[in-house]
Amino acid sequence: MTTRVIIVDDQAMVRAGFAALLAAQSDIDVVGDAPDGVQGVELSRRVHPDVVLMDVRMPEMDGLEAARQLLDPPIGVTHRPKVLMLTTFDVDDYVYEALRAGASGFLLKDAPPADLISAVRIVAAGEALLAPSVTRRLIADFARQRPAPRRSRASLRLNGLTPRETEVLELIARGLSNQEIADALVLAEQTVKTHIGRVLAKLELRDRAQAVIFAYESGLVAPGER
Repeated sequence: MTTRVIIVDDQAMVRAGFAALLAAQSDIDVVGDAPDGVQGVELSRRVHPDVVLMDVRMPEMDGLEAARQLLDPPIGVTHRPKVLMLTTFDVDDYVYEALRAGASGFLLKDAPPADLISAVRIVAAGEALLAPSVTRRLIADFARQRPAPRRSRASLRLNGLTPRETEVLELIARGLSNQEIADALVLAEQTVKTHIGRVLAKLELRDRAQAVIFAYESGLVAPGER
């Protein structure tokens, strides 16, 4: 199955370079590009991509607002693409806010070409791009600067999880992969996937990215803990 992608970035050379790299893959089809968030939103709603590569900082409308509009569209608009944020900074509050809005992760613009290709495939498959340690640092730094109250509505929602599901959520928030969680809890990887699915369903979260943020905001995981 081919993954349809659009690239939204204010640098023409970045758009051209990413488009050439992705279009060379047999399972990825680049169906358009745009130089700012306004045109990116319009293009996405017209061509219905599976994945939007979205620059964080752009004129007219930045990537954060564009991601919000795509992931929380007005009544009558049903298409919701996966959004992968692109940034030149390894710690950026805008990226954290984009994850809160429902983006599936972020990638540094200077990442190796193989990482970009892999990121598109991961996000298209419904996973969140949260494995890199830089992402864990991003969220931990933001949480440290803006600690959430431990007795919050989010913390009360934890009561709906079983002890095992709570353990799995905590390990997701620490950046562990499915296999690493399986090893830590002595479970089969498929069992871990089942637990993750139940956690997301019970907490009404889109993906692992939102699960990580929920874990910090609910107080389940505190910044700096290991």
